[in-house]
Amino acid sequence: MVTGAVPGFGHSISHSHRRTKRRWNPNIQKKRYWVPSLGRQVTLTLSVRGIKTIDRRGIDAVVRDIQARGIKL
Repeated sequence: MVTGAVPGFGHSISHSHRRTKRRWNPNIQKKRYWVPSLGRQVTLTLSVRGIKTIDRRGIDAVVRDIQARGIKL
């Protein structure tokens, strides 16, 4: 919800150089935060990079940006 992380796609390449499809999944976590501006707790689906972003910028600023994009919390 914060960083827009999506799975990455590519190939696994074997020793004989055969290619098979694979996918790299982001490290997605569900985390609850108390948001003082809303006066309640919100549950966000975040990547670990998104959790670090919230630690840096603060939950109020991040929630404001999410709501500006039209995502309902």
